[in-house]
Amino acid sequence: MPDKASKAVEGISTFPRLLMHHAKVRGNHPAMREKDLGIWQTWTWEDVREQVVALAGGMAKLGLKRGDNVAIIGDNRPRLYLAMTAVQCLGGVPVPLYQDAVANEMQFALQDAEVTFAFAENQEQVDKLLEIRDSLPALAHIIYDDPRGMRHYDQPFLHNIEAAMALGREYNAAHPGFVAAEIDKGESSDTAVMLYTSGTTGKPKGVCQAHHAFISAARGACQFDGLTADEETLSYLPMAWVGDHLFSYAQALVAGFTINCPESSDTVMSDLREIGPTYYFAPPRIFENLLTQVMIRMEDAGAIKRRMFHFFMDVAKRCGADILDGKPVGFADRMLYSLGNALVYGPLKNVLGLSRIRVGYTAGAAIGPDLFRFYRSIGINLKQFYGQTETCAYVCLQPNGEIKLDSVGKPGPFVEVKISDKGEILVKGPMLLKEYYKRPDSTAEAIDAEGYFLTGDAGFFDEDGHLKIIDRAKDVGKLANGAMFAPNYIENKLKFFPYIKEAVCFGHNRGQVCAFINIDMEAVGNWAEKRGIAYAGYTDLAAKPEVYGLIQECVEKVNSELIHDPMLADSQVARFLVLHKELDPDDDELTRTRKVRRGFIAEKYGVLVDAFYAGRSSQYIETQVKFEDGRSGMVAADLRICDAKTYAIPQRQAA
Repeated sequence: MPDKASKAVEGISTFPRLLMHHAKVRGNHPAMREKDLGIWQTWTWEDVREQVVALAGGMAKLGLKRGDNVAIIGDNRPRLYLAMTAVQCLGGVPVPLYQDAVANEMQFALQDAEVTFAFAENQEQVDKLLEIRDSLPALAHIIYDDPRGMRHYDQPFLHNIEAAMALGREYNAAHPGFVAAEIDKGESSDTAVMLYTSGTTGKPKGVCQAHHAFISAARGACQFDGLTADEETLSYLPMAWVGDHLFSYAQALVAGFTINCPESSDTVMSDLREIGPTYYFAPPRIFENLLTQVMIRMEDAGAIKRRMFHFFMDVAKRCGADILDGKPVGFADRMLYSLGNALVYGPLKNVLGLSRIRVGYTAGAAIGPDLFRFYRSIGINLKQFYGQTETCAYVCLQPNGEIKLDSVGKPGPFVEVKISDKGEILVKGPMLLKEYYKRPDSTAEAIDAEGYFLTGDAGFFDEDGHLKIIDRAKDVGKLANGAMFAPNYIENKLKFFPYIKEAVCFGHNRGQVCAFINIDMEAVGNWAEKRGIAYAGYTDLAAKPEVYGLIQECVEKVNSELIHDPMLADSQVARFLVLHKELDPDDDELTRTRKVRRGFIAEKYGVLVDAFYAGRSSQYIETQVKFEDGRSGMVAADLRICDAKTYAIPQRQAA
């Protein structure tokens, strides 16, 4: 690790011990910040230690036992992160759940994990728990953070977190040394957290990760990128997602840097600008949204600004990434880039809140090469990494100066990676899961006789030792002519365009590739308004002939690029339609991490898939949807099916 203070944590084997270490060596250093009512509140490492010990005492008084599972439900809040460590102090296991899941979706994980305690952010999350409490016989206590709206809730099992900490201070005063003794009982092999998989192919599974697994992953990543206690990061992604647990919890406790929690999901962008993080992580969808906003604003700008923006972006595409990587660049281009940095790139990074980024990462899904190139070209050290819930989100990272647009880098410290005879990526190292909760058969199936975890992803190493991901192994198929078909790869190329929010491709064992498209309502709506195209809502806008023309241009641009990829040149999109509704996690079409549930969509919209391959030019469909208030309804439309231009493959022409 890069500094002496960080090196001192190398022998510390559990998260509570890491907390005690930081409270001792950097007690006055900011550990957490939260924006509340427009004002940033700060907790030092000593503040965190005191509140964690108090909360642990309170839970012990209420009856939490070693090995109990404790649900954590809410947005990123300092006290919910504190609750995780407090639970770990007593040998319990925090089980973070997605805060936007409805009660019925939470019910499975709460029952499966047999939770005894639950931490809820606010009244909304408490109400969800109360709705299904009768089906949760093990749930004895609910502790909530935000008291607003809770005045008339008088159930004896409900506790304000302040009251729980006050109870804990009394308990600890009567039992001095109790929490410290419980921390000493902790072993590195104890389960530190249980994270549920997204459930793209079935019921979610509880992934049990030991302290040493996440600490090894965090230590390796910190070592790889030289992360120190001086970093600042914004914690805004779901706490139930493995990426947030690595970046906002494990790495913060290993390196000792500061995490910052935004006021709400609506203020993330403004809070990002105020904090100016040095270390930043976001899935591709976030970077796509940021770029979409930039392009929309540029459409609204004056002609001179637009010309200047496009001129300097051409300069950036030509040499920006090389300058960032320290490669030789001609004097003229270097001077132009410096001018562009003053006039365009610098102000743009400031607007995005990315001016101070030293290291930025993206993962969770493949990022389009053009999107990746855009951020690196304007001087943001954006890199890709690869991992899964079962590997603590840690397998491969891209080394500085060795960035490839189509790879996820090299195996990180402590990690072994190999490719099976069938092309599947196999992973080995200290960051592997301990087990799937109550699923010994699934655990045995996931790890082979040599101790390698079967990722389910297909990929290969290039000549420089960089790993390239093709797709999920189960999704990689073949077209009728025997050519490879990797739907996720094509979908990501389509989603680079700001007008396309989601795409789902079909083609396995078929003669051609066809695609469902979801338009981006904000980007396409802005585009339509500028052209005087009136629309009544998403369904109406999606059906406009002009919108179909816009999307057709995007599809055909992707086709023109695919012909240069020898492995996927046959996967050009021959036919497409624009769906009459947005794919939605509430309708089970996406997971909570916004991964496409491909099999479910193919079945639900089977009539549309059949229409593609029957050569029809339109198809009527009625679809059931869930509204935000919980009601269900029907959305119906007569969808147009459009043919896209495909291109001859140069290699075959030459042959």
